[in-house]
Amino acid sequence: MRRAFLIPAMLALCAGAAAAAAEEQSVGYPNHPIRLIVPFPAGGPSDIVARLIGQKMSEDWGQPVIIDNRPGANTVIGAQAAAKAAPDGYTLFMAIDSTLVMNQYLTRNLPYDPLTDFAPITLTAKTISVLTVSAASGPRSVQELVARAKAQPGKLNYGAGTITAQLMGHLFHRAAGLDIVYVPFKGTPETVNGLLTGSVDLIYAANQIVAPLIANGQLRALAKLDRDAPPSMTDIPTLADAADLPNLDDISVWLGLVAPKGTPKPILGKIHAEVVRVLTDPAVKARSERTGNYPVTSTPDEFAAFIRKEADRWERVIKESGIKFD
Repeated sequence: MRRAFLIPAMLALCAGAAAAAAEEQSVGYPNHPIRLIVPFPAGGPSDIVARLIGQKMSEDWGQPVIIDNRPGANTVIGAQAAAKAAPDGYTLFMAIDSTLVMNQYLTRNLPYDPLTDFAPITLTAKTISVLTVSAASGPRSVQELVARAKAQPGKLNYGAGTITAQLMGHLFHRAAGLDIVYVPFKGTPETVNGLLTGSVDLIYAANQIVAPLIANGQLRALAKLDRDAPPSMTDIPTLADAADLPNLDDISVWLGLVAPKGTPKPILGKIHAEVVRVLTDPAVKARSERTGNYPVTSTPDEFAAFIRKEADRWERVIKESGIKFD
């Protein structure tokens, strides 16, 4: 009986000591530079959000936040580096939806588990994508694009820098009965360059990246992919409306901040509170929205539940599409 009493008591003491140690560790956090991995080249939506958050964190905490761009393999290179990092709060990862949701259904031997290898911290932003063509040679409307594609099956091609953008094209082309060839790019900036140089006929890209080129007359936006777009995009029709496909799903790209699994909860809580403070600051929010990244935050538990819900949604679509990376 005495042993039965002592063992639970000792376990409780150990757990209490561990919690106290973790809490003490968070008090001094951070005391050296933080690395924030971005799985895309500089200039893309996730890079913009990461740099905005990193700058404010550095100012508030007095420690450098180093943006580590690790593009390639549909974000797998960056995700693998983040998953293998020490769980001490000094490596963070700006994940995109494909990293935490789609990749597990696209890659047979994915070198990380999106549901167990990361500790969710918070959603950070969503972006609105637009179907974009060349202003000089592209169609002037979605209906004209549909007519061109149907007149030339398999002759037009589209570019996308993320799996989400690829799936945007897949869903629309399937619904409209179009045969348009997919051309992959490593990120949104490369995708836009592909359209500018004539390598592709149309792209699905984040509005903040193409908006300046639309404004100066080089590109033309035919439709937006999400009804829940900001007032600045009111003049751009939704793809569902422009294509007369009322059942076409809205799609937006979302970003979220995670850490390697095992990162102490007090440190995760400190990071969460800081990021939420940054993204809800009116000045930061306005600055972010000017770049086309619309801030959105959540609790770690809410973010974890959101990831699982999105995984259920996209598993069916990807299996139906037959898209595979290996």
